[in-house]
Amino acid sequence: MSRLPYSTDLSDEQFALIEPHLPPPKRLGRHREVELREAVNAIFYINRAGCAWELLPHDFPHYKSVNRHFNAWRNDGTWDDILNALPEDVREAEGRDRLPTAGSIDSQTAQMTPTPGERGYDGGKRKTGRKRHILVDTLGLLLAVVVTAASVTDAAAAPRVIEAAGPWW
Repeated sequence: MSRLPYSTDLSDEQFALIEPHLPPPKRLGRHREVELREAVNAIFYINRAGCAWELLPHDFPHYKSVNRHFNAWRNDGTWDDILNALPEDVREAEGRDRLPTAGSIDSQTAQMTPTPGERGYDGGKRKTGRKRHILVDTLGLLLAVVVTAASVTDAAAAPRVIEAAGPWW
């Protein structure tokens, strides 16, 4: 890496965890022009900064190349593979089974300004807005998130949260 590091850059250990899940180089066609680690670092920078692709600093690879990698990995399931594998690796490192056997569902209501979209009134908290339902395992690792109108009860949202947990449940 010939640039100064950003706070969003992955360490060697962090990149080693996700590298096996990144697509291998293709046998035919052009060689990669962008190092995958730099593409991942640029994607994490965009995610953290919340800026447009075009505003990616010039010491990263060109924003179109980074965006192409991001879209390809989203479409081929690479991000899903990474997000599914990391909690399993953490559980294994803690001496647990790779797949959780217990979890906890909780919710939080977020008040919102008048905007289009699904929203409702949570009478218990006296808030109009949306509700975030999450499922975590016994280590506190996030397994699923579902956003509903604030008026949806925890019991009514539970089947959707469990369905969203997919590979773990």
